[in-house]
Amino acid sequence: MIEARHLRVLRAVAATGSFSAAGRELGCTQPAVSQQMKALEASVGTPLLVRTGRETRLTQAGEALVRHAAGIIAGLTAAEEEVAAIAGLRAGRVRLVSFPSGSSTLVPTALAALRAAHPGTRVSLEEAEPPRSVELLREGDCDIALAFRYEGAGADEWDDLVVRPLLLDRLVGLVPENHRLARSGSVSIGELAGDPWIAGCPRCRRQLVEVCRGAGFEPRIDFATDDYPAVVGLVAAGLGVAVLPELAIESVRPKGARTVTVEPPVRREIVALTLPDLAQVPAVAATLDRLARAARR
Repeated sequence: MIEARHLRVLRAVAATGSFSAAGRELGCTQPAVSQQMKALEASVGTPLLVRTGRETRLTQAGEALVRHAAGIIAGLTAAEEEVAAIAGLRAGRVRLVSFPSGSSTLVPTALAALRAAHPGTRVSLEEAEPPRSVELLREGDCDIALAFRYEGAGADEWDDLVVRPLLLDRLVGLVPENHRLARSGSVSIGELAGDPWIAGCPRCRRQLVEVCRGAGFEPRIDFATDDYPAVVGLVAAGLGVAVLPELAIESVRPKGARTVTVEPPVRREIVALTLPDLAQVPAVAATLDRLARAARR
C-alpha cells in the first residue's frame, strides 16, 4: 500500500535532487528519507530512484508516480479536511496563490471576512502570475489560485480545474499628466502608436503587443517590469505610456500620471481556480465564496 507520507518524500527528492536536500526541506534527516524511500519501493515492488555518485534521478516508474502524486495528495487532503469538518473540527488550512494586483485588492477584503466568519481557518498567501500560479495548483503546492486570462484566450486551458468566475477587469491607459492626450475622455490605442511603452508581466506584455498589432502598429517597448508602482513611476516621469488593469490602478496611486479609457475595450477575466477534490473541502469552499463576494464590492 502506498502511503501519502512516502509520496511527499518522493516529491521532495524529485524536486531537490538528493536525499539530504529533501531532508532539509522536510525537516528530517537524510537516513530517514532513505528509509522512507526504501519502504515505498518495497510497497510498489520496483526501484523508483537511481543514485549515481552525488546525483539522484527518477526511474521511469518513479517519474510516473511523481506525476500522480499531486492528485493523490490533493485527494487525501480533501478527504482529511472533509472528515474533520463532519466530525465537528471547525478548523481548516488554505494555501492561496494570487497575482499582485489581486493580492492588494480582492484578497485582503476576502480574507478579513473569512477570518471574521471562521476564525479557526488559517490562510497562507504567496504571489505568482499565471501560468505559474496554475502550475502550482496542479502540482499540489496550493489549494486556490487567483488567476486571469484575456478575452479570446484558449477556453480549454483550465478544463481540468474548477473555475469560479469573479469579475471582468478592463485595461485602462496611463499617460504622463502633461501628455497630449491626458485630458481626453477616451483614446484609440492607435493614437499612442508613436509613444514609447512601458510593459508589465509577460502575459500582459504579449497581450499589449497583440492589441497594438491589431491596431496596425508595433509598440516600441522601452521598459518592462512586473511591478505596477514602477510602471506608474516610469509613466509619471514622462518615459512612456502604458495600459494597466483597473485592479492595478486601484492598488496604486498614479501620482504624476493620468488614466484614460482605451478603445476598443480590452478586458481580462479574473477567476479563482481549484482542483475538483479540493472544491469540496469546507475551508476552500468558504474562501472561494469570500473571494466572489469581495469581487462584487
